[in-house]
Amino acid sequence: MFRTEQLSKAGKLSSVAQFQSTQASGEPKKSSHDRLLRLIAAFKLLKAGLLIALGVGAFRLLHKDIADVAEHWIEALRLDPANRFVDAALAKASHLNPGQIKKLGLGSFIYAALFLTEGLGLWLLKPWAEWLTVIITGSLVPIEIYEILRHPSAVKVGVLAVNVAIVAYLIYRIRSRRKTSSQP
Repeated sequence: MFRTEQLSKAGKLSSVAQFQSTQASGEPKKSSHDRLLRLIAAFKLLKAGLLIALGVGAFRLLHKDIADVAEHWIEALRLDPANRFVDAALAKASHLNPGQIKKLGLGSFIYAALFLTEGLGLWLLKPWAEWLTVIITGSLVPIEIYEILRHPSAVKVGVLAVNVAIVAYLIYRIRSRRKTSSQP
């Protein structure tokens, strides 16, 4: 008991709790907060994977006629070329130049690196990753709102809601940890 009191005064009580839960099963118990953090990490890693795929795809299109490639995929997926969405996508694809494709690929890789850093840090339950995620995700919220106002869609609203929820939860988690570590 004396050791627990010393650790409590030194702000290391969570280490004792983890040690005690490890004694019973051999592994530390995972709290629901850790599971939620890992879910956020998985979401960030999924986004990173999708962005890497987009970047690779963009660079593979560099020396090809994009309109021909798009038409090929429309036929392969048996989409209706007369559909207004498909027609709009074809029109945009035919106007892309190599410089725009390079920017798309490079931007995808940069964002993927950020999401990988956030995701791996959160998966490993690192406090710096919580801060990084709050800063990066929070700084993108105004851009997401602008995009919703410019071209509203249910998907954009859903992504915004998820990102705001992530930021709010991580701020709550950071503040909770600060309160428990500052208590005597």
